[in-house]
Amino acid sequence: MIYPLLADLVLLVHVAFVLFVVCGGLAVLRRRRLAWLHLPAAAWGGIIELKGWVCPLTYLENALRRLGGEAGYGGSFIEQYLEPVLYPLGLTPNLQLVLGAGVLGLNAPLYLYLWWTALRSRR
Repeated sequence: MIYPLLADLVLLVHVAFVLFVVCGGLAVLRRRRLAWLHLPAAAWGGIIELKGWVCPLTYLENALRRLGGEAGYGGSFIEQYLEPVLYPLGLTPNLQLVLGAGVLGLNAPLYLYLWWTALRSRR
């Protein structure tokens, strides 16, 4: 009984992590110290997508589901939970490249802005 609950907790952490990777740059605009957490998270999220890897949280969730007597799932977290909602036609390697570049493309301008304002304030 505890394993399915732990698997659900891992799922919630995974969702929160993905949201932080994608939208965390906006939080950094308000609290700049979050950059120390967001930059490595965004880099990890981008690398996972660009390389086509499966996040270790997916393996952990599947293992916990199997220990709880449930069936795990094949593929990645995105394929299991986000693809049916956002990409109903299927997640291709090219689309994964677009997603990885999108993470970088959304966050790079925010960090360039922060860097530029920090330089201006020093002058």
